[in-house]
Amino acid sequence: MKIVMQRVNEVECKIDGKIVSEIKKGLLIFIGIECGDEIQNAEKLAYKCGNLRIFEDKEGKMNFSLKDNNKEVLVISQFTLCADCNKGLRPSFDKACPTEKAFTLYKKFIGFLIAQGIKVKEGKFGKRMSIFLVNEGPATFVLSS
Repeated sequence: MKIVMQRVNEVECKIDGKIVSEIKKGLLIFIGIECGDEIQNAEKLAYKCGNLRIFEDKEGKMNFSLKDNNKEVLVISQFTLCADCNKGLRPSFDKACPTEKAFTLYKKFIGFLIAQGIKVKEGKFGKRMSIFLVNEGPATFVLSS
């Protein structure tokens, strides 16, 4: 499981030009689910996303977590995070988890965030989306299980 998190001031997720989800200050989380990932991976990474101290205090030091600041999250499924670009010039997606299991783990991940008291919004799993964001920092973090 691979995650790319970005601190944001705002995010809009659009499908066919229509906003399907949006948040103000918080985190944008892109999640890629790989073959071999299990519920434990989703639980571990959801805990890490909720508790990682990546928000600044008054002195500009990263001392606060998502939970500390009561911020929102927008979760977007992104199988391209599972791409293998080591051979040739076309990415291979053989490591990406099959759709049905990936959807189940995606929903479990979201459930684990919600269980921590985090306000979660989401994109549309498996759909082509346009993401409009204002990155804050910029601050981007990569996690994997």
